[in-house]
Amino acid sequence: MNHTPVEGFSKMSKEGKIEWLVNEYLDGSENALQTLKQYWNDDVELQRLHDEFSENTLSNFYMPFGFAPNFLIDDELHCLPMAIEESSVVAAASKAAKFWISRGGFKTQVISKTKLGQVHFMFKGDKEKLEHFFIETVLAKLFIDTEAITKNMQARGGGILNLKLVDKTAEMDHYFQIHAEFDTVDSMGANFINSCLEQFAQTLKRELFASDSFTSEEKESLQIVMCILSNYTPECIVRAEVSCPVEDLEEGNVTSAEFVEKFTRAVRIAEIEPYRAATHNKGIMNGVDAVVIATGNDFRAVEACAHAYASRNGKYSSLTHVEVKDGVFRFWLDLPIALGTVGGLTSLHPLVKLALQVLGCPNAEKLMGIVAVGGLAQNFAALRSLVTTGIQQGHMKMHLMNILNQLEATEAERNYFVNFFKDKTVSHHAVIAEFCKIRGVKSVEELKKG
Repeated sequence: MNHTPVEGFSKMSKEGKIEWLVNEYLDGSENALQTLKQYWNDDVELQRLHDEFSENTLSNFYMPFGFAPNFLIDDELHCLPMAIEESSVVAAASKAAKFWISRGGFKTQVISKTKLGQVHFMFKGDKEKLEHFFIETVLAKLFIDTEAITKNMQARGGGILNLKLVDKTAEMDHYFQIHAEFDTVDSMGANFINSCLEQFAQTLKRELFASDSFTSEEKESLQIVMCILSNYTPECIVRAEVSCPVEDLEEGNVTSAEFVEKFTRAVRIAEIEPYRAATHNKGIMNGVDAVVIATGNDFRAVEACAHAYASRNGKYSSLTHVEVKDGVFRFWLDLPIALGTVGGLTSLHPLVKLALQVLGCPNAEKLMGIVAVGGLAQNFAALRSLVTTGIQQGHMKMHLMNILNQLEATEAERNYFVNFFKDKTVSHHAVIAEFCKIRGVKSVEELKKG
């Protein structure tokens, strides 16, 4: 089917946008229309709030909003809010929390909290002259010209930490940066950082054009390319860790020594093998992203930063590490992560506000630790399963309900299958075969016809 471009879509009413979408892309389906509308909130004001979070909003996209209890973090008990659609993530995190609650719990430490941004610009003049000019003339004025922007942030204990000129001409002709470091306290700080950077660019241009140190050709060669924060924050780091005596790690028929050997080997593989590290770190981010989303933070920025950090030494590697020393097992995660607990959705989305209340209304540093613990717990649970019972046993039992929902099983049938697979390994094929058997048909196709 050929579609035609639409003019003025953003200016249409919500009803008009839906009508256009359904007619143009969904064959005028009444069912599609109802699907979009059935997720609207009955509370008109609440729906208006959600509509204004993003552009061209036509409906709400629901995700499961779950909680993982029994997290002992820095000697304080927490229940972690987790927004995620993947089966077994919340269950696995909860299981890891229960395991470690009797072994000292999780410990966290914010190692540093510096956030970054750059003014990217081109300059074809004398590099040494530019560097001297930046230090002697421009640097102090960058701080002065941003005083109005930084006043409130400084009152909260944050602000601009450091500014420097970076020469990148060895990598790209005529390319320079003003590299800026910030502390944004409890806000994620994107708007604050970008506002500062734009002012830096204006100040640099104004001062260079007013200077007698540069020729007219040099002045004309200055081009501001862009002013933007970086989502790579290798100096905004939190560490989450667990530790206990090796003898406390006995796992079923697996001795503590065997468990530690297998677990350590699994982490080591993820440290040296990028193919494994990608899946290993994805599991960490299952726990991280779920808490990040539940608390109204930017999970795309968190993902980008984590994976860039995992590649910082020239090869993609594990974000978690393990050591055994003097009879003590220690497992930890160093996570670069920029979060906020004020601004954005944190003060607007009702469930985000609830999630933060459940966590005790943490500041940004405390939330960094909680989020890192979510990632560490998820990774521990996954590795624990992988080196003992195997990952599929627990995962497929959680997936069972998804299969039954696709088959539109009745409540009685759902109860039957939970009992049926109590002592069996779940597989899609096995579920389908048993379902067809109790329905008295030969295939799923027959079910659909019936």
